[in-house]
Amino acid sequence: MSLVFPHTFVPWFRAVAPYVHAYRGKTFVVAIAGELVAAGKLNLFVQDVAILHAMGIKLVLVHGFRPQVNEQLRAKGHASQFSHGRRITDAVALDCAQEAAGQLRFEIEAAFSQGLPNTPMANATVRVVSGNFLTARPVGIVDGVDFQQSGLVRKVDAAAIRAAIDIGAVVLLSPFGFSPTGEAFNLSMEDVATSTAIALQADKLLFLTEVPGIREDRSDPESAIDTELALAEAERLLAALPNPTQPTDAAFYLQHCVKACRGGVERSHILPFAVDGALLMEVYTHDGIGTMVVDEKLESLREATADDIGGILQLIEPFEQDGTLVKRDRTEIERDIGHYTVIEHDGVIFGCAALYPYPEAHTAEMAALTVSPHVQGQGDGERMLKRIEQRARAMGLDSIFVLTTRTMHWFLKRGFQLVDPDRLPEARKRKYNWDRRSQVLLKKL
Repeated sequence: MSLVFPHTFVPWFRAVAPYVHAYRGKTFVVAIAGELVAAGKLNLFVQDVAILHAMGIKLVLVHGFRPQVNEQLRAKGHASQFSHGRRITDAVALDCAQEAAGQLRFEIEAAFSQGLPNTPMANATVRVVSGNFLTARPVGIVDGVDFQQSGLVRKVDAAAIRAAIDIGAVVLLSPFGFSPTGEAFNLSMEDVATSTAIALQADKLLFLTEVPGIREDRSDPESAIDTELALAEAERLLAALPNPTQPTDAAFYLQHCVKACRGGVERSHILPFAVDGALLMEVYTHDGIGTMVVDEKLESLREATADDIGGILQLIEPFEQDGTLVKRDRTEIERDIGHYTVIEHDGVIFGCAALYPYPEAHTAEMAALTVSPHVQGQGDGERMLKRIEQRARAMGLDSIFVLTTRTMHWFLKRGFQLVDPDRLPEARKRKYNWDRRSQVLLKKL
């Protein structure tokens, strides 16, 4: 097969390489809604999972089967029953769930066994391991509703799962668990995936769902997807949303992402299975395609205090000396410390940025964005930018702008646009240094 576009393929492949290196040996739990299979997207999804596997990622796959169980119930003339966003599993529903799970596991294992030439599965060897890895307990009676054979995860056999993925197998989990007495319980895919990710302390939990992610404007179903949510922000959003009853409700998957991050999972994602290659785009591109919930405690990303002044001065001094940053004295930083955000690792400041609002112009300046050379390339700059954008939105501002002489392209890649200095707010324009000839870049929020 000839390579038609080497001029685009080679730069793209090189751009992906840092993510390949970063995720080799990491553990991902990937959860798919049963709707993905019903939509006929299983083969393409399995091909993408096989690529992750080939890249050295350790994988646990959890499947849902909501539409498949509903179809089985309809075939038997039995109505589906739900309450509190959860299926009520009577004897008939349990029988249907077992049939649906068996069929889906067969289909998934068959898809992983493909090896046709000229397909992504050519030369792939993916071994799938299933088993009784989950111990369950009954949901019981909630608000007078008896959930019968519906259950919750009591325990995950993390050691057995880890042993399987460590030898290169993909572990496949169905939403079923068993009590110590051998009683079967119908679980939710979301509960299984979240509990498994926490038990394994996975590096990522990824939900492929009907929803594309969390919208930036919660009231506008057509607004852009918020590609990254800090855990604290996700918790606030979750508290403000109504309790979810349907998988399409915004809070339905978000609640599980929040629970996973609270439990020690570094990153949790909500992705749209309707977009071909969503899994690959989320893992191997900078911005991804869905919403990622991040526990910021891992990065120690926070607002600055007076105790950080010395660390900030030490961080920015080399960049002031080489002319990348405008020189700021200690008095100025002490005065403006409330404007600063910092990234701290083990008590050392590795990144900072300041936000100076101009409310009359509905905009703000981001200044002194700095990341230590020792950690550049690890995404700290993007996290600083994201936090500054969040602070500006919280102030009700429409945009942020930066002045730079050397880093224009970094900002252009992240959604800024070059504008004329005349676009600056009047108060900032009066302080503009025409000798320095800084470029002005603006980003709408």
